[in-house]
Amino acid sequence: MSSYTGVHISDQSLQSHFTQVELRSLRTKFQAIKNQNGKVTVEDLPPLMVKLKGLTSMFKEDEIRAILTESYSDPTNEIDFEGFLRAYLNLQGRATEKSGNSKQASSFLKATTTTLLHTIGESEKALYVIHINSYLGDDPFLKQFLPLDPASNDLFNLAKDGVLLCKLINVAVPGTIDERTINTKRVLNPWERNENHTLCLNSAKAIGCTVVNIGTQDLVEGRPHLLLGLISQIIKIQLLADLSLKKTPQLLELAEDSSTDIEELMGLAPEKVLLKWMNFHLKKGGYEKTVTNFSSDLKDAKAYAYLLNVLAPEYCNPATLDAKDPMDRAKLVLDHAERMNCRRYLRPEDIVEGVSNLNLAFVAQIFHQRNGLSTNSNISFAEMMTDDVQTSREERCFRLWINSLGITTYVNNVFEDVRNGWLLLEVLDKISPGSVNWKHATKPPIKMPFRKVENCNQVIKIGRHMKFSLVNVAGNDIVQGNKKLILGNDTDLVLELLLALEELEIALPREGDIMSNFVILRSIIHAKVCQDKGLSSGIVLLELLSAVEPRVVNWNLVTKGVSDDEKRLNATYIISVARKLGCSIFLLPDDIMEVNQKMILTLAASIMYYSLQKALEDGDPCPSPANGSTYTGTPDASPAPSIMGEDEISISSLSGDISSLMIDDAASDITVSSQLDNQLENEEPPSMEESPVKSEG
Repeated sequence: MSSYTGVHISDQSLQSHFTQVELRSLRTKFQAIKNQNGKVTVEDLPPLMVKLKGLTSMFKEDEIRAILTESYSDPTNEIDFEGFLRAYLNLQGRATEKSGNSKQASSFLKATTTTLLHTIGESEKALYVIHINSYLGDDPFLKQFLPLDPASNDLFNLAKDGVLLCKLINVAVPGTIDERTINTKRVLNPWERNENHTLCLNSAKAIGCTVVNIGTQDLVEGRPHLLLGLISQIIKIQLLADLSLKKTPQLLELAEDSSTDIEELMGLAPEKVLLKWMNFHLKKGGYEKTVTNFSSDLKDAKAYAYLLNVLAPEYCNPATLDAKDPMDRAKLVLDHAERMNCRRYLRPEDIVEGVSNLNLAFVAQIFHQRNGLSTNSNISFAEMMTDDVQTSREERCFRLWINSLGITTYVNNVFEDVRNGWLLLEVLDKISPGSVNWKHATKPPIKMPFRKVENCNQVIKIGRHMKFSLVNVAGNDIVQGNKKLILGNDTDLVLELLLALEELEIALPREGDIMSNFVILRSIIHAKVCQDKGLSSGIVLLELLSAVEPRVVNWNLVTKGVSDDEKRLNATYIISVARKLGCSIFLLPDDIMEVNQKMILTLAASIMYYSLQKALEDGDPCPSPANGSTYTGTPDASPAPSIMGEDEISISSLSGDISSLMIDDAASDITVSSQLDNQLENEEPPSMEESPVKSEG
């Protein structure tokens, strides 16, 4: 599976400027401009360079051409991939100088991973090791390697095969990964190790982690800052999982009687809820200050002393508040916490130094151990505030997807956070750079309502230009929080990204219509084959995955999908197999079991994008069965069983239709859609009951 192998550069100092994700993307772009002789010359670079991130608004083609002639006197000379990377870094450095921002890194590649490239000290590393030892010590596979020594590099060595990270994700959000898809052996080959890390990264995104610019090769190499940054996010998600009204309805006690306060509480990030909870009890205990962060406000340990005295007065030590030295007070606070069986994840020095990650983990542990909230809260009212199940799942899907993009704004509630329009503008600019006119946009906080409408009107304008389904939709509908319209708009945004327009425009002729492939795909998903409830068994989707990569599906693990339990097993397996293949998806097993067309559409689009990208990187510009782009399995591959009759629709035939239709310049989207609709209406959908699953021999 070539799209997930590492890109190796002979010059290690050059490679250090790039992560594997960027190297693969840049290599794809570089290969796409090769001429008929398979070569790239210096004069071929400017049209590509001007479109690259960090250079789009800084240089024109003529300026780039002039800069390149300083290093390459003859523009007809051939340039290799490493020369291309050096030229790119040179232009990035000039862009930094031109912008006058000396604080920018020498490469934009560093700036896009700020959420992960923070410095992690030995105390934080020890916290993560203790956490792993505690929660995974009894794991059937990992117990042979645990406990890890916090003072050694055992953590980095054990994480290199990907098993530890996959297991840790399942601890944070149980059921995220079907553990049948994890390759667990003492010694893994490079393919199996790569699969584990691919599964890990796509699953991490699916629970809310930001993994922008981290590739599988980065984890295989055990880069400490990337690895610890990812682990810190996973553990944080676990510790803050219960800080919502749905998980802990007693949190309603933190709100006043007005519905405004309740709505505000529902829209808060988990960290903010934790601070609100802490201040709620501190006010009870007579603490006069308001804690606004997990760093400087906690350095003197007084807030901790008041908090623990309120929550566990039976373990109170009067000397804690009387202590003059912050270090002594911090020691007494930790003693108090130990007496109430709260995990001790930090040292007195970490409190005094204000290590935010460790303080947040400590406060979260106190909350889990004893939150001090009334068990008689108005739980029924909290239940009334929740959305219907399907809307809630779709909101979750789009929230996680947006957060995975690595944009500045973090989404806590899609319906609330999009109402000022700024978030959607950030998303649109991410998936289609340069589409947003930022001079006509207003950044939050926005006091004037008409400014929000202006932002949302620009969202609608851009969406219509990109051929989104926005009939009878106005900017004010987004401002008012119309959930149906918001979810409908986000569906197209998800597919726009999954089709990776920037890369696909290189590979596929589009005649100016950036949504042509999406229209074709949507016409198939909304046709009869997807309306068949037999799709809920999961067999058809597994055949689609197997058609893209035969060895990725182990048919010995697939059930017939008759009972609900069998369907759930298959649905869970489908999601993990797709992520293991390299698909970025956010749907849940219930979406497959209930045949939620919108969610299945995102899954199919992601599989389609993977197939196209794989063919492009293999040097096949237009993947279709006719030109042999489909992989053939290795001797140990699991063959996909044929579950279709002669007169029934097969996934492979649909895949062929998609591929051939996408490269037909003469066919319009309307013609393509109508042809598919007519074809599907005249044929019967597959019958699951008549086609038992065949196991691998």
